[in-house]
Amino acid sequence: MSLRADAIEKRQHIIETAYRLFKRDGFHATGIDKIIAEAAVAKMTMYRHFPSKDGLIVEVLDWRAERFNRQLDQLTGTSMTPREKIVAILDWHERWFERPDFHGCLFQHAIAEFAEPAHAAFEAVERQKRGLQQRMRDILAEDLLIDRAEHIATTLFMLIEGATLLAHMGQGKTAIASARRAAADILISAGPPR
Repeated sequence: MSLRADAIEKRQHIIETAYRLFKRDGFHATGIDKIIAEAAVAKMTMYRHFPSKDGLIVEVLDWRAERFNRQLDQLTGTSMTPREKIVAILDWHERWFERPDFHGCLFQHAIAEFAEPAHAAFEAVERQKRGLQQRMRDILAEDLLIDRAEHIATTLFMLIEGATLLAHMGQGKTAIASARRAAADILISAGPPR
């Protein structure tokens, strides 16, 4: 393995280790020393890749957002109708809620811990959440006028965010079932595809 490949692998290992710790314990409660110990890397290696904890937090959030986007890209194939794609997004959330390592939404946790809009973590959360809304809007715009697609995407986004919070409170099955029913009603009220 080349030095560059080794450095890339170590950097990714630090990101994934920090992700697991942040997800389980929170951002403020997880210190750099804990990440270094869990990742089994030298302090110098950590600071060479991530000079600040805030920088690491943003990297973790962006990595998680990219992973989420790739998963949704795979689920929402081009042969599906827009409404089937929305159902696939809800299916993804249902499977996520049922995972034994589900600890709620990392982005919801981040916004709770970094409420200042100018903070880099807040901005990373905003990018991810805006990306999910935009994805649903683009999907719905295949069938609906853009202003209607925008409104419905925002409503579906709020349903998903609320269901995620309830799932974190141990009410995942009820929350996703309710979100599915509400989404179906909303999509029916949107009218037939154009």
